[in-house]
Order: sequence, then C-alpha cells, then structure tokens
Amino acid sequence: MNSRAESVPLYGLLGEFDSADALLQAVRRAREAGFHRLEAYSPFSIDGLDEALGGSREYVPLITLGGGVVGALIGYFLQWYSATINYPINVGGRPLDSWPSFLPVTFEIAVLGAAFAALLGMLVLNGLPRLMHPLFELEEFRRASSDRFFLCICSADLLFDRETTRAFLRSLDALAVLEVPE
Repeated sequence: MNSRAESVPLYGLLGEFDSADALLQAVRRAREAGFHRLEAYSPFSIDGLDEALGGSREYVPLITLGGGVVGALIGYFLQWYSATINYPINVGGRPLDSWPSFLPVTFEIAVLGAAFAALLGMLVLNGLPRLMHPLFELEEFRRASSDRFFLCICSADLLFDRETTRAFLRSLDALAVLEVPE
C-alpha cells in the first residue's frame, strides 16, 4: 500500500458478512477485543445485536425527566408570577398563590417539556440530522438493505489502527474489508 492511501483520513473500516449470525458473532468478538466505537448494519432487526454493540438506553429517559421538571417549573413560575406579582386579582376571596388552580397548566407544560426534551435528546444522541454518511459513498454498502451485513469499526476508537484493525476484521471471516473515507 502506498503512503498516499494511508494518509487519507478514514471514517473507519467496514467488514462485510453474509449472515446475521456471522455479524452478531463478529460484533461480540470485536467487543471482547476491546473495540467500543462499532456500528452494525443489517437489512432486518437482529435479536441481541443492540446488547452486543453495548447500546445503552439510560440517557433519553433522564433527558426526558429533566425536560419535564424544567417544563413544570417554568409553567408553575409563570402562573405564580402573573397571579401574585404582575397582575394580582382577588377572585372569590381565594389566595393569590392558589397552587391547586395552577396544577393543570403545570402538568401540561411538564408533558410538553418532556416531549420536546425527548425528541431533541434522541436526535442529538443519534447524531441527527446527518444528511450524508460516509458509508453511502461505497458501492458495496448498497447491499446493506437487501442481503448483506456490515460491521464498521470507527477510526475514533482508541484501539483503531488501520492495519491491525484490517487484520482483525479479516480474522472474523469477513467477505471483504473496505476502507470508508471521511
């Protein structure tokens, strides 16, 4: 290989597999080898693939909870401020800070804040919107939606080395190992 090919910045190395079982086994072996920045592509859902990739679902619920709490606080504060400070009106002898009358709007704003936070958190954690992915440039990757399975080891991984990773993917019995330029 010439030095020019090695100087091209890579998104990662892509291993092509012919079955779902081969992909799942390759992901497990890559995780055991210490790789953490893995992406798997399949034409259909594979049971156990998310767990094998080390996917976590702990952030979106926390972001949603945070959005709900912030929404509730903002909703309650706006009602309290407008009823007690900005425009106090005594209706029927009730206190100005009548918290039970503030609850319906507080709840609705909490739900709205949680929904927006969940949507934005999901988009940010998934790296979206991404209009063009480097894998789309590879002609071989078009088969990912029909009959091929792919494992990409990203160059951002701490253990990534071009030649060592290529040899590792070949040891997983990949049909082909492709470079994905950035």
